[in-house]
Amino acid sequence: MIFATPLITGTLVQRYKRFLADIILDDGKAITSSVPNTGSMLGLTDPGIKVWLSYSDDLKRKYPHTLQMVEVAGQIIGINTGLPNRIAEEAILGGLVPSLGGYSTLKREQRYGANSRIDILLTEPNRPAAYVEVKNVHFSRTPGLAEFPDSPTIRGAKHLDELGNMVETGHRGVMLYVIQRGDCDHLRICSDLDPVYAAAFDRAMQRGVEAYAIKCHITPVGIVAISAMPILN
Repeated sequence: MIFATPLITGTLVQRYKRFLADIILDDGKAITSSVPNTGSMLGLTDPGIKVWLSYSDDLKRKYPHTLQMVEVAGQIIGINTGLPNRIAEEAILGGLVPSLGGYSTLKREQRYGANSRIDILLTEPNRPAAYVEVKNVHFSRTPGLAEFPDSPTIRGAKHLDELGNMVETGHRGVMLYVIQRGDCDHLRICSDLDPVYAAAFDRAMQRGVEAYAIKCHITPVGIVAISAMPILN
């Protein structure tokens, strides 16, 4: 996924109300940016870190800037949770998840389960449909190890249970984790920060849900899926 226009750099002053951040651009201008991430962004919001933003000239937008990336300890990390679905689609079509190959139709944001939407639905005649739930990962406390989630997510646990329901009706339920940082080689479910999600993940695996992780190469030009990544037990 390549950004349509060059990103703008600046320095983070503060993130607040989850969806907003005050930033000083490199040209000295103070702006307020939207933050497309509802999570805690644990470890990624320290004042003074370098940030990258996109800009929109849409006059209907209250905040024309959107936070896309931050730099922590020399590592560029993608924080936009609106991008992983596109990255996941490119990874699937590019063959990085072999078990999800061979489907003739890929649709995004399809209704399923109890008033939910699946991120990606793969279908092929005479083959079980694959319901793919995509999650963004940017949290790491141990060198080389990505972790999900970085804060409790009731919605995430619900999605795992619904994927298990799809498996029991004869379809495939798939969790696909997109790691928006390039310094990790493994993924682990973060049971200490969200034991409920960890229990739901274990329960889903026992019900036949599949789980895969994708490593990305992150630059201010774009975010590209490059390989599969092991998920640790």
